[in-house]
Amino acid sequence: MGTALMSAKAKPGQGALSIASAQSFRVRKRRLGEAIIGRSLQACALLSILISLGIVFVLLNESLPFFSEVGFTEFFLGTRWTPLLEPRSFGVLPLVFGTLLVGGIAACLVIPIGTLAASYLSEYAHPRTRRWLKPSLEVLAGVPTVVYGYFALMLVTPVLRMVIPGTEIFNALSAGLVVGVMVLPTVASLSDDAMRAVPRTLRDAAYGLGATKHEVTIGVVIPGASSGILASYILGISRAIGETMIVSMAAGSTPRITADPLESVQTMTGYIVQVSLGDTPAGTTEYRTIFAVGLTLFLMTLVMNLISQRIRLKFKEKYG
Repeated sequence: MGTALMSAKAKPGQGALSIASAQSFRVRKRRLGEAIIGRSLQACALLSILISLGIVFVLLNESLPFFSEVGFTEFFLGTRWTPLLEPRSFGVLPLVFGTLLVGGIAACLVIPIGTLAASYLSEYAHPRTRRWLKPSLEVLAGVPTVVYGYFALMLVTPVLRMVIPGTEIFNALSAGLVVGVMVLPTVASLSDDAMRAVPRTLRDAAYGLGATKHEVTIGVVIPGASSGILASYILGISRAIGETMIVSMAAGSTPRITADPLESVQTMTGYIVQVSLGDTPAGTTEYRTIFAVGLTLFLMTLVMNLISQRIRLKFKEKYG
């Protein structure tokens, strides 16, 4: 009987010990899960860095032999680009001008329309309207670029030729307009997110001073979201500069230095597509031009991204 009594007295302590052990096990399990998640995220970040370094390595590995045969001065300052025809010339400026012309046309379309669309979604649209309008706008980002290319070639170009006689079949204007439509969801969505991040208290203060909705949008919301809006512009233009299928189908393949959007031009990505079709022997100077052009395009987009980051840091608003 004494032994049974001692066993009965030990049970409450044992129960508390088992509860503490269970809680300790759950804590260790949670910490192990968090450690695994942290290591997985770290591995993904390192993988992204390794992929970027791999891209840079491939570009430099193929571009350096090219620049050993063709000088930097001839490549970056030359005004004639005929690497596949005799006499051969390797001046990349015509491709750069064609790329900037198409990107500039896209920017002229997407910056005002994207900003106005973001302003409507953020400040004017009813929540019910916003719920279906913003996803509908973002659907444009999922359309394959080859579809945009056919849209430019089969619809936009014929309309331009009817409205503006003398427009060439392949022209920079058609390609730039459709590229602008393609990047519109990026600019509108990011700008909308930046505007909605502006604190409601700033809007209420402006309304309290008698400002109208238009004045609040122009004078408070857009300046307050300027860093995000400018970053969306640069990101959208960077994507426009790097676009491939639309420009290769609609802009043409005539490398020239021109400011006339009605003429055929060739962009850097369009040239890469042309040479990558397999007709140029690997290892030749002509073949290595695609890596030199790709390196130039990579540097251009890198500079634009750095400018975007600098703008975000310079104009970033801090709200207490």
